[in-house]
Amino acid sequence: MSKTAILVDGGFYRKRAAHLWGHHTPAETADGLIRYCYRHLTEHHAKHELYRIFYYDCPPISKKMYHPLLGKTIDLGQQDYFKWMNDFLTLLKQKRKVALRLGVLDDANSVYSLKYEAVKKLCSGALSVDNLKESDFFPTISQKGVDMKIGIDIASLAYKQQVGQIVLIAGDSDFVPAAKLARREGIDIVLDPLEQAVKENLFEHIDGKRSCGNPYKRADEELSAYKV
Repeated sequence: MSKTAILVDGGFYRKRAAHLWGHHTPAETADGLIRYCYRHLTEHHAKHELYRIFYYDCPPISKKMYHPLLGKTIDLGQQDYFKWMNDFLTLLKQKRKVALRLGVLDDANSVYSLKYEAVKKLCSGALSVDNLKESDFFPTISQKGVDMKIGIDIASLAYKQQVGQIVLIAGDSDFVPAAKLARREGIDIVLDPLEQAVKENLFEHIDGKRSCGNPYKRADEELSAYKV
């Protein structure tokens, strides 16, 4: 039975999971993530042993940011998301065989930005500045260090031959150099884009693509089996 390491781009997973399966509490989201990862251990032709789940994300920031539409400062530390994210990360730390790899958010360059749909409507004349709403804005906060941590872990797992397979739950091509290295070392690389389309040129750098469905179905049965 080969060992499998599952690497999760947390920012990507949380966004796609909310889009596909709706919003859930921190506890439900943490359990759902573990269930989803364990599904990758069973394939039609093989069963894998879990080496570890590596979860990459950033803790939330409590910065005060000026909102251009409201004309006042918003304290991000008082928002619901701040508590939700802290609770979620705390719960993940308590899960068996889960390792958190946390980067930082670039709070020095954080601003409120207009959503793409609002920009399109403004440019086409379908929306005026006077009709903008608070929901048309979102905080733009960049992650720092997450992609580097993913790449380093892939390289380390490959060179030390600690696993036979790496499942990467991610949505962009930043991982390609590390994935190519791992494949040269004989590691089976599986990409899970969470049902999102993948560019054709990515297929030459992976060994397979697989998404595993809604983790909130058959929840009780799976939680019992995985003892999360």
